[in-house]
Amino acid sequence: MDLPTYEGWQKLAENFEHQTGSFVGGEYVGSISDRTYETINPATEKVTANISACDQLDVDMAVKAARDAFKSGSWSRMAPRERGVILQTLAELVSKNANELALMETINMGKPIMEARMADINLSAQCLKWYGEAIDKLTDEIIATPDNVRATITREPMGVVAAVIPWNFPLLMACWKIAPALAAGNSVIVKPSEQTPQSILKLAELAIAAGIPEGVFNVITGVGEVVGAAIGRHMDIDCLTFTGSTAVGKKFLEYSGQSNMKTVWLECGGKNPNIVMADCPNMEKAAMNAAMNVFFNQGEVCASASRLLVEESIRDEFLEKIIAIGQTRIPGDPLNPATNMGAIVDRSQFDRINGYIAIGQKEGAELVLGGDTSKVDGKGLYVNPTIFKNVKNDMTIAREEIFGPVLSAISFTDIDEAVAIANDSLYGLSAAIWTSDINIAHKTARNLEAGAVSINSYSSIDIALPFGGYKQSGIGVDKSLHAIEKYTNMKSTWLELD
Repeated sequence: MDLPTYEGWQKLAENFEHQTGSFVGGEYVGSISDRTYETINPATEKVTANISACDQLDVDMAVKAARDAFKSGSWSRMAPRERGVILQTLAELVSKNANELALMETINMGKPIMEARMADINLSAQCLKWYGEAIDKLTDEIIATPDNVRATITREPMGVVAAVIPWNFPLLMACWKIAPALAAGNSVIVKPSEQTPQSILKLAELAIAAGIPEGVFNVITGVGEVVGAAIGRHMDIDCLTFTGSTAVGKKFLEYSGQSNMKTVWLECGGKNPNIVMADCPNMEKAAMNAAMNVFFNQGEVCASASRLLVEESIRDEFLEKIIAIGQTRIPGDPLNPATNMGAIVDRSQFDRINGYIAIGQKEGAELVLGGDTSKVDGKGLYVNPTIFKNVKNDMTIAREEIFGPVLSAISFTDIDEAVAIANDSLYGLSAAIWTSDINIAHKTARNLEAGAVSINSYSSIDIALPFGGYKQSGIGVDKSLHAIEKYTNMKSTWLELD
């Protein structure tokens, strides 16, 4: 595996040329208005590029390209096995361009380069490959009927699918959406976060090289309030899939009702409980999981283990282990392969996280680690790993999604209290239970109101497992074969013979 040194990554970053246009109909294009906006490297707070600031006219152009491609049948009516081969080729191209794609993620978002390279990009390639392999394994249904009738249930592509992507895992979240949508035969329009457009633009270029027909894969850049709203209200988009905040997810539901009642799939926020019982079978593993799953990616993860529910009798001992691990997460230059804590994506999010830390202290939570910020070589937006104990579940830091490296530790006396605390939330995305009692493990997994529950681990995920939430964490699932169903219409056909 060819991995650059620190100096190598720095040199690549210095010579990197940012793509500035959208990608429509198989080529890069500027915005019709010629307006642009700036992207910032959060590790240096310097401007990296001026990106096309698209609007309604650009969205119209992308939708027309996508619709024309869909109607032509160049992709939608291609044999599933042939689509599968092309998606697998795209996966190979992602792997071949992994260093460049990882660099884009790090410059745009501030995450450590090795996390981008070894996690985000590898998992993106695996996602594309998995769906490419799955396409020709799917079958339609024939139901039992009288001899003179043949009745079938088929799944057909919806048409034009728009995917609105967050900034925390730009390429991976895009692949979770577009891989099943493309597998089903749809044309797609991707709206990346304004902070992180580069890797998705590169993916569109690679899609053409892999053999995806022009117009099937389009990318529209711009700010969410303009482009996202134009997509949400568009009368010729059949389906919209979104990952991001619950507040924005609700807007897309409104836009659907205001326009053509397009199907809307949402993966939104989380305030995820990680329950540790006194009979936890492996305290060291549990502590490492608890720490890593709140500090990984600077805590900018919807499935972050941000609420630690720990049994009272082991609270202090367990927190000491997590504090010790947190002290090893030291903000550094994201381009340094040794860095395990990167920069916060932008000034707005940086201020938001620090605001929540201040609220936690004001409301009476006890700060036992961090709570402050750092600079690297006098620059950058860095928040140190932060842990609060003596948190009550009605405190703001236990109720609202912070999306930063902030852990709220809440104690409980028995499993019933723990489940009650865990479920007392607007969200229901991920959860975990650590115990040696198989009865408690099974019952708790059933009782937790969450779309994904881990037992004696946290956020154990596989591309074959669906990922989605209960309550205000969203509608529908990403990953697994079930995700393909999201991007299809079900048709019943009744053929009556003479």
